[in-house]
Amino acid sequence: MSQKSILITGCSSGIGLDAARTLHARGWRVFATCRAEADCARLRGEGLESFRLDYDDVSSLESAVAEVMTRTGGTLDALFNNGAYAIPCAYEDLPRDAFRAILETNLIGYHDLTCRVLPIMRAQGHGRIVNNSSILGMVGFRWRTAYVATKFALEGITDVLRLELRGTGIHPILIEPGPITTKFRDNSAIQFKRWIKWDSSPRRAEYAEILERFENKAGPDRFELPASAVTDKLIHALESKRPRARYYVTIPTHVMGIARRLLPIWALDRILAGGT
Repeated sequence: MSQKSILITGCSSGIGLDAARTLHARGWRVFATCRAEADCARLRGEGLESFRLDYDDVSSLESAVAEVMTRTGGTLDALFNNGAYAIPCAYEDLPRDAFRAILETNLIGYHDLTCRVLPIMRAQGHGRIVNNSSILGMVGFRWRTAYVATKFALEGITDVLRLELRGTGIHPILIEPGPITTKFRDNSAIQFKRWIKWDSSPRRAEYAEILERFENKAGPDRFELPASAVTDKLIHALESKRPRARYYVTIPTHVMGIARRLLPIWALDRILAGGT
């Protein structure tokens, strides 16, 4: 059997990096992409095949897919759409340009890259498209408007794609992590400081608390798991003959998956309103 290949985005750290290293060790041919060339060089130093891919840069999507095709001779077994970020803020404080920017990365970029690999998978008669969603693709938490919007949309898009690709041998799959040990919080702080004029908001006092948590995070969140927990689910999604449509990761995701099915909206809102 020929070596299977996968294109992974967001491999500079966290979930993408763990997935790239683990799958490479399992014998997959991994194309581990990053937004910054410096990160790609670091991964090449580890023996991974790495080149630049930025969801916001259409030319980089085009060149990345072309590079994969050149290296494999025109095949690709799997795509793991992983790279994403958040802009923590209240709905009313989210600037239009900030909302547009996160949609471009977290959603439209996923769409563009997926549409570029689908003809390859159709031609070979098989493939796995794994989209990294979130517990916030299932339920909405306060201060997460922009991220929730992208992940709710990603869930719906993946559901539609799964229906449209029935019988083709191509399987669209969702992974839905809860709290995972990554640089996600640090990156969120950067986006918050870039976009949010919190000191002029009517919620200024609440934002001050958020900033304090950014600066003084003492340790992992409750129920937080390492990135390898996501990789474990990814392996099943890629290697199982009958992959699931959805993979929950962490206790909170399992709990919310049950709660949104069984609880009335008022009860679920009461639970979620207690979060931050």
